[in-house]
Amino acid sequence: MAAANDSPLVLVTSASGFIATHIIKQLQENSYKVRGVVPNLEDEEKVKHLHNLCPEANVKLELVQADTSKSEAWDEPVKDAQYVIHVISPFPKNNSKDDNELVQPAVDETLAVLKACIAAKSVKRVLMTSSTAAILSHSDAGGDNKVYNEDDWSDPTKLDPYGKCKTLAEKAAWEYIKELSDEEKIELTVINPSYVMGPVLPGTRCFSSEVVKVLLERDIPVVPKLNFSIVDVRDVAAAHVKAMTMEEAVGKRFIVNASEMWMKDIAQVLLKEFKSQGYNVPTMNCPNFVLQLRSLYDKTVKKFLPQVGKVLKLDNTRMKETLQITPRENKETIIDMAYSLIEGGFIKKIFLKSAP
Repeated sequence: MAAANDSPLVLVTSASGFIATHIIKQLQENSYKVRGVVPNLEDEEKVKHLHNLCPEANVKLELVQADTSKSEAWDEPVKDAQYVIHVISPFPKNNSKDDNELVQPAVDETLAVLKACIAAKSVKRVLMTSSTAAILSHSDAGGDNKVYNEDDWSDPTKLDPYGKCKTLAEKAAWEYIKELSDEEKIELTVINPSYVMGPVLPGTRCFSSEVVKVLLERDIPVVPKLNFSIVDVRDVAAAHVKAMTMEEAVGKRFIVNASEMWMKDIAQVLLKEFKSQGYNVPTMNCPNFVLQLRSLYDKTVKKFLPQVGKVLKLDNTRMKETLQITPRENKETIIDMAYSLIEGGFIKKIFLKSAP
């Protein structure tokens, strides 16, 4: 890596997010200059931790404020950046009935970032954080044991708002890049992570921590027969950092996934590690008929009911061969996430009574 003053400037959107914080940390560890986009610099609780992601960094993290709902807001953050990692994505509101409240902002913001990158003239490559939801959905699972790869695309009409958002935003990005003139061309690479777990860095929140949280806090007495394609957030961050400068990554999608795991097996890992610490983790599978009955009045159960018993298989060959990433074992990922949630106060710490 070049000296700190000569190192490329990387812009990271949604800088305070779960994935973005790990990307920033690894970029700084690799001596890149990093500029992060946050919605409000005065929100001390959401920005102060970002300056401590890599205390030994050669160059201090630069933070800029931007109202990302406005297309012109991206011009200043993108200025002088050589690489842009676009992680931002609206998250579905539980009370929202209109998919467009999530989908259209994601598409608009993605296109606004790309347009700002082209106008800046300094940007060489854009990396976009999509999802395996843009590759397949649980409605695709059948009895043919199909293994999905980067050539596959989800049908947006079969997806929930989050999956639809990721799929349509990614498609819009590829289509936009394809139509650019030779003078305007910039490089695009897309990272498609599966269910991202792993340590939550201080000051950040993570929606995918819910599985670990409900099990450790025993919010449910039995475990639904759900299967997750899991990847460690540290491997996702590494995929972004590596793909950013590799010529072989230009114009490609990368599935970033470790392996599949049943929720019951996740529970077993947690029980073995945390039982001695006072956590009573449920490990018995819930009968399907119970879930079907509960789905009649429980919207959360109704939402995941179509996923019960289904396994989606992903091909991570490109990740391993091109990016040279060997993913962490799911056990390590799950345990590290659990400890970070306990230490961060997201899961109540149990204090066992000492023997008399």
